[in-house]
Amino acid sequence: MDKKKKQGRYERIYDQLQGLMIKTDDYNARMSTIIAVLHHKMEYFFWTGFYFLKNEKLIVGQYQGPVACQELKKDSGVCWAGINQKKAIVVADVEKFPGHIACDSRSKSEIVIPLKDKSGHIIGVLDVDSNEYNSFDEIDELQLTKILELIYI
Repeated sequence: MDKKKKQGRYERIYDQLQGLMIKTDDYNARMSTIIAVLHHKMEYFFWTGFYFLKNEKLIVGQYQGPVACQELKKDSGVCWAGINQKKAIVVADVEKFPGHIACDSRSKSEIVIPLKDKSGHIIGVLDVDSNEYNSFDEIDELQLTKILELIYI
């Protein structure tokens, strides 16, 4: 998807989600809605979901796509890199990422955005995989980060 089309799509998704978020103050419902909208509006999103930190483990939460790994090995893979480095991680080719965890061999590229609670503490990550190489860029990083802020409005 070219950058202009991608930016426009994210702007429309943001507006749609903003309208949907005011209908409930339940964070789990908001996260589920965000995952559903993103997964079905962005055709290159192959797997879209959350992993949450629970007792020093990353455990799968709300998601859409193929069956996920239920728990991710500590300090391994893209999701843990996002947690440990406290920043978004964009991977053009997951097979070249050291320690990549292959929950589905069809995954080719990935983006991970740290998920923070209202206090700003990292509680998990938004993880999005694509079955195409080089799917994610700075537009995805910026817009997905912005969308995650809707959870706590």
